[in-house]
Amino acid sequence: MKQNRMFSDLLNPLYEGCDLENLCVATYLVGAEKDEGIVIKAQSIGIEQTTGSWVDVPAETDEVRSKYCSKVIGIYEVPAYENQTNVNLAVGKDDLRFYVIRIGYPVDNIRNNIPLLIASITGNIMSMPYLKLLDIDFPESFVKDFQGPKFGINGIRDILHAYNRPLLNNMIKPCTGYTPDVGEKLFYEASAGGVDIIKDDELIGGDRVFNKIEDRVKANMAAAKRAEEIKGEPTLYACNITDDVTKLKENAMKVINNGGNCIMVDVHGVGYSAVRALAEDPEITVPILGHSCFNGAFTSSPYQGMSSKVVAKLARLAGCDIYLTQPPYGKFDNTFDNYIINLITSKAKMYDIKPMLPFVGGGVVPGLVPKFLDDAGIDVLLGVGAGIHAHPMGPQAGAKAFRAAIDACMNDVPLREKAKECKELEISLEKWGLYGEDHSKNLYAI
Repeated sequence: MKQNRMFSDLLNPLYEGCDLENLCVATYLVGAEKDEGIVIKAQSIGIEQTTGSWVDVPAETDEVRSKYCSKVIGIYEVPAYENQTNVNLAVGKDDLRFYVIRIGYPVDNIRNNIPLLIASITGNIMSMPYLKLLDIDFPESFVKDFQGPKFGINGIRDILHAYNRPLLNNMIKPCTGYTPDVGEKLFYEASAGGVDIIKDDELIGGDRVFNKIEDRVKANMAAAKRAEEIKGEPTLYACNITDDVTKLKENAMKVINNGGNCIMVDVHGVGYSAVRALAEDPEITVPILGHSCFNGAFTSSPYQGMSSKVVAKLARLAGCDIYLTQPPYGKFDNTFDNYIINLITSKAKMYDIKPMLPFVGGGVVPGLVPKFLDDAGIDVLLGVGAGIHAHPMGPQAGAKAFRAAIDACMNDVPLREKAKECKELEISLEKWGLYGEDHSKNLYAI
């Protein structure tokens, strides 16, 4: 009887007749055994995550199910087998067949609540083998309750007075263990060389016994002011306030009250709702840079977890003005297509939610700047750590090399040509190479 009801529900005109404006539609990759019934499995997934359980319960009435149960929108086998002969000839991983399944979850079940969204769309089913959340399509009825980024791309450009070029970021190195006076010197050198945004590393959040928030904000903002007198441009300092969630607001206000102009959080350490609380708080008047550390724990598997596209959407919905994504050229192993999808996801139209500035980092060197501009256009933040601090002439020279590379790209000048008039860039290209050239240099060995 349970099985018959499942088929009856599924074969209703739900594919075309359900109200998509009131459904958050999750797209999954699902593996099933060769002879497993995918129609029942898809329906079971949706019921498990909404009104039902593993057996019928008396209070799950037809009325409750009609209003609050999930709706199976589509089931698509990959490859798209139409006959049993091909299925029998196919040999796959552990004799599995794979499907893309789209299931709609009523907005009323999860309205205005990211934790409940995650519980509903992933939840218990993530314990199943071979199930990965690929995407979530949000209707306006869900998104309207969220503010999203307070500043977004245009707001950050307005603060920096930097238009019509990519922006340059630097991470203070070493990652942790340094005192505010050491950080101030490194900050000044990078800022004076032309860096737009300087951030703490993800490993030095909150107050450390060797480096308090107030101390490093005062020191680094003083360095930013001195550097502005030289370069004629402001610098954002993204102070990492990552901490227990009960301390985040206090840490953010320490930054603001001591003259800081940006905060940073490790998004997956504090949670999407904590980011949202900061972004939607009227007292938090500075941009939020979101770091993606731990992201790979639930995105790297091709068969489990969730995609980095989903993560980027949730970070943007929560209110990150800037969010880190890894490119495929440096020390990470990301695919080119996922990287491009994440760039698009950060900036694509999302109702009235502002675009989020994509931040690319992990082995970025000046010889890669033309490639990043080809990939992302000018609305990208180039995240550089050792590519600035390990420059043989020092961090200021490392920053100048990047700004020279950016200037060359914006004026259609080849980097080798630009290097003839910029010693800092010449040395960077000699040390780390130029993307696309055939030489023995290791472009990413930093």
